[in-house]
Amino acid sequence: MPETSVYDLLIIGGGINGAGIARDAAGRGLKVLLVEQDDLASHTSSASTKLIHGGLRYLEYGEFRLVRESLIERERLLAIAPHIIWPLEFVLPQKNSPRPAWMVRLGLLLYDHIGGRKTLPATRTILLDKDSKGDGLKPNMGRAFVYSDCWVEDSRLVALNALDAAERGATILTRTRLLSADRVANLWHATIEDASGPREVHARILVNAAGPWVADVLGKTGNARNDRGVRLVKGSHIVVSRLYPGDHAFLLQMPDKRVVFAIPYEREFTLIGTTDLPWEEAPGRPIISAEETRYLLDAANSYFAKALTDEDVVWTYSGIRPLYDDHAASASAVTRDYVLDVEGGEGRPAMLSIFGGKITTYRKLAEHALEKLAPFLPSSKSGWTAGAALPGGDIADGNFDSFLERLRGQYPVLPFPLLRRLARSYGTRTSLVLGEARSVEGLGEDFGGGLYLAEVNYLVRHEWARTGEDILYRRSKLGLHVPKGTAERIDAYLANKAA
Repeated sequence: MPETSVYDLLIIGGGINGAGIARDAAGRGLKVLLVEQDDLASHTSSASTKLIHGGLRYLEYGEFRLVRESLIERERLLAIAPHIIWPLEFVLPQKNSPRPAWMVRLGLLLYDHIGGRKTLPATRTILLDKDSKGDGLKPNMGRAFVYSDCWVEDSRLVALNALDAAERGATILTRTRLLSADRVANLWHATIEDASGPREVHARILVNAAGPWVADVLGKTGNARNDRGVRLVKGSHIVVSRLYPGDHAFLLQMPDKRVVFAIPYEREFTLIGTTDLPWEEAPGRPIISAEETRYLLDAANSYFAKALTDEDVVWTYSGIRPLYDDHAASASAVTRDYVLDVEGGEGRPAMLSIFGGKITTYRKLAEHALEKLAPFLPSSKSGWTAGAALPGGDIADGNFDSFLERLRGQYPVLPFPLLRRLARSYGTRTSLVLGEARSVEGLGEDFGGGLYLAEVNYLVRHEWARTGEDILYRRSKLGLHVPKGTAERIDAYLANKAA
């Protein structure tokens, strides 16, 4: 049956930018519909290096505005989501560096001050052979700089923005794709399709937040301008067993002037990435190439004592970054800044298309998007997201450790590692996941790896999870910990539940 109500915004794309805009708009009192063809964060937004950072290497390309905005946002996001975002120290060895030490130190000095740093520590210098942060590295590594940025559970950041948007009145539809959209008088008439078939919806504004599919969406909209360029860049990561002790990360400088991160991951592993390669094929689910694997292994083997081979790789993931085409010579030099393109007006409903961007600046991007769309919208509230906690992020003083201790007092019988993981995922909403359970048995079926039925049901009920993959690799990273066949067990449970 055709949809008769009119939305203020129809947002195409359930990645971080689409979810962030949906949240901001819903909080301003606007009527919002977001449609995502797959699962939330099922592509680029779950394939990042999982950092909230200014982008130290972007200073080398003169991206001072982007770095400053990113560093300001780093502090804001840490404050509104201290459960899924936390400080992370980075060790930057100078040995093997293609840049002189004075240049690196000058860049770090600028990095410390350009964004008005308030909570994270300033850069310092250490000798790796005399400091525990050098453990696991090859001998005689010499001097290193230590600076700070933040870690983020990237796909959870998307889910929490969508959840907050929904709780503020937005409609979020996953597994729903746009078939076409046309301007009819002063409205968009769009046809969307899910498993039950196509239907029509109407909206005042169309927001094209489709990421790598931004050009495809433009092709589905009648008479839309399509002269903005998007440059697709593939980035891949590998995961290996833990390479070194400690909770710090490493920034490894490569002879080609690129950098590779080595980051503690899921307690037992080290995440190594990323690559930057042009992507000429249609958007989709890319996989890592043998050449990318070799590049990342070589990077690690240049610094760490343990020699890695292909057999040490326990998991990989790849994503396509939809960057704005600034005609840079190499993929790694393409700007990570964003461009917001608005067209319409004079009786024609507006469309906003998003080119580029990075996960750190998603909230500011959403704010800028709503400012650009203000002339086309009914009167609404002003920006509000800078200080508003994301679901579960309303932790007193942002002190996660104190919150975890209080949670431990509430559930003394539950294993501490389980409580810690749930607290890191759900923050102050952990009690909603646990329900009335006061023992492990009260959490229902044990799927292994610390995943219980109570959490599965919560994710289905509140966070649009529909498959084992959604739960194991996007709402969590438990896929690295559970027994083989767990995704299929969850799928079977969900199929029986839906029957």
